[in-house]
Amino acid sequence: MPTARPARTPWYREITRRKAKSFFAAWLGYLLDGFDFVLITLVLTEIADDFGLTAVESASLVSGAFVTRWLGGAVLGALGDRFGRRSAMVASILLYSTGTFACGFAWDYTSLFAARLLIGTGMAGEYSASATYVLESWPARLRNRASGFLISGFSLGGVLAAEVYEQVVPAHGWRWLFYIGLFPVAVALWVRRALPEADDWQARVGATAERPNPFRPLFAGRRRAAVNSLLTAVATAALFAVFTPLGAGAVPLLSVLAAACLVAFAVQLGGRRRWLLLLALCVTVFCAFLYSWPVQALLPTYLKTELGFTPGQVSDALYWAGFGTMAGCVAAGFLGDRFGTRRAYGCTLLAGLAFVFPVFAVRDSLVGLGVLLFLMLACLQGISGLLPRYIAGHFPTASRAASLGFTYNVGALGGAVAPVLGAELAGPMSLGRALAVLTCGLTLTVIALIGFDVPRRLNRLIDPVPVPDHLATGPPRGRGAPGDRDGRGPDVTPCP
Repeated sequence: MPTARPARTPWYREITRRKAKSFFAAWLGYLLDGFDFVLITLVLTEIADDFGLTAVESASLVSGAFVTRWLGGAVLGALGDRFGRRSAMVASILLYSTGTFACGFAWDYTSLFAARLLIGTGMAGEYSASATYVLESWPARLRNRASGFLISGFSLGGVLAAEVYEQVVPAHGWRWLFYIGLFPVAVALWVRRALPEADDWQARVGATAERPNPFRPLFAGRRRAAVNSLLTAVATAALFAVFTPLGAGAVPLLSVLAAACLVAFAVQLGGRRRWLLLLALCVTVFCAFLYSWPVQALLPTYLKTELGFTPGQVSDALYWAGFGTMAGCVAAGFLGDRFGTRRAYGCTLLAGLAFVFPVFAVRDSLVGLGVLLFLMLACLQGISGLLPRYIAGHFPTASRAASLGFTYNVGALGGAVAPVLGAELAGPMSLGRALAVLTCGLTLTVIALIGFDVPRRLNRLIDPVPVPDHLATGPPRGRGAPGDRDGRGPDVTPCP
């Protein structure tokens, strides 16, 4: 008589009270991150009226938060690798909260753009620190779920921002929307007091006397340190000029200059065996932002200008969009753990393409538009909940936060290009059609890059040794534990 197989423990019972509390703290940080970031997209038309801005200048205010993300992600990520994920989470929340509060005091385009730079720096650190914190705290088989659940907080933050917009802006003006940004500072202080450290980091790094320094390749010698400091200044100045009137007439040259600086950093950080991997991941994320952020940034503008929606109707449509993205993030976690990260990613994006053109064809039905927005964003935006899991799995614990922060936030420059590109394309065609064309074309590109595992395949051109999935196992259980190498775990390979 065959022996009955023991019943499998439900997944949620593997999440202890301590892990649940830690997850909630990180998720709350993402919620506030989403709340603070989305505010600017809701009031672009009001700000443009007050400051006399063109459509492209208004869109560049959304781009401003992306200009400094590459630097913030790398620096705060390195802080998380060296001193722990918790410290980096607190620093990032303080940065983006202060930047949001400062937006309320802006007196012109330049001052508001500068505050957006500060927000971008904090947002970048929040992404890398919170994502690595949660991924390294949850069981290995549930890490797609951890990733998807975490990113859902950003979407809910956008929904809350839409509600606050409806209640505050018509009565008090757009500045009061940003004064609320000081609230996350209290959350940061609570996070500092309450959170334990991430399991993987504590087991592999925190318990040792030697702390990693992911930036060591950039400062190995006085000459290299001087050159890389200069490259940092040049890249930041070039990006600032690209997305402000300061660079008018020289945008192509400045863009090439900034890209060359960032490629130089990627080559040095990746080393001889991983530089192509880092570049390919940056390109993948860049394309992911190009397909997703035109809609996220310019949807309120489209609803108000082309469809003539009132503030209340805009909020209603954004509820559908926000909850669709949030539901998609949660569903993505289950799909990723069930079918694998890459397969779930590619197939879900492919399904989402069916809703793109219908969304921008609806004119007279708020309910119909809301349902289509829910379905489109559940597929196209919701699946991005797996992006932290997908990227972070390419890197070992000792350099994971800095590598995730750098690759994701360099690629996030696609989010800076996206709204400006959408506004430019809206010249020869309607804004709705421009958004649909951008979304479809770039979504197909991302399906190919992730679905066919292009970054790992490209890296084999310079290193025949396959890049492992460093998040496929949990923290070591002691010397010689199964799946570990000398008791140190599978991801202790030094940073290249």
